Amino acid sequence: MRVLVFSKTAGYRHDSIPAGVRAIRELGAAHGFDVTATEDAPEFADSYAAVVFLSTSGEVLDAARQAAFESYVEGGGGYVGIHAAADTGYGWPWYGELVGAWFKTHPEIQRARFVTEDRTHPATAHLPAVWTRTDELYDFRANPRGRVHVLQTLDESSYAGGGMGADHPITWCHPQGRGRAFYTGLGHTSESYADPAFRALLLGAIRYAAGNTPAA
Repeated sequence: MRVLVFSKTAGYRHDSIPAGVRAIRELGAAHGFDVTATEDAPEFADSYAAVVFLSTSGEVLDAARQAAFESYVEGGGGYVGIHAAADTGYGWPWYGELVGAWFKTHPEIQRARFVTEDRTHPATAHLPAVWTRTDELYDFRANPRGRVHVLQTLDESSYAGGGMGADHPITWCHPQGRGRAFYTGLGHTSESYADPAFRALLLGAIRYAAGNTPAA
C-alpha cells in the first residue's frame, strides 16, 4: 500500500507539519505501507491507496489538479484530512463536500473533552468514551451531521469559546463516489503526533480511507 502526504500551504502554516509527516512515515514503517510526502502539486495516481491532506491551507491546487483529485477520489481513492485541511479550498465546492465542513474560527488552545460516538470504527475503537486532551478546537461554518458519519464530538461545556453548541462534530467519515473520506479537526500541536492514541486514530483513518476496513 502507498500513501501520499500532501502539506502545501497557501495560507496559515502550522509548525506541526514536520511532526505530522514524521508520524505518518513512522506509522508506515511500523505497519507495512509506503509513505511519500510532498509540498508540490502532486500527481494523484491510482497507485496511492490514500492521500492525506496534512494541515493544508488556502487554495493549494490549480483547476487541472483539482479535476485530477476529484477523479482519483470519485474513482475509488481515499482522502484523509487533518486539522487545517478544513481551511483549504474555499473556492472549490467539491472539496467542501469531500472534507465535510469548512473551518470558521477557533478559541485559544486548551484542554477539552472529546466524546467518542463510534467505538467500532478503526480510527476511534481504541478511545475511551470521553477522551480529554489539549488541542486547537475548530468551529465549522456548518454542522456536517446528516451528510457524514460522526465519530467524535466536542463537549463545549468542557472548554471556553466554543461556538457550535450542544452538537459539535470534530471527527467524521463518509463515502465519496466510489472512494472514502475521513476528516479530523485534531492535530494542531506538534505534541499530538507523539501521542500514541492520536497516532492510532491516524492509522485507523488511513486504513479506512484506503478501503482496508469495513465502511462506516
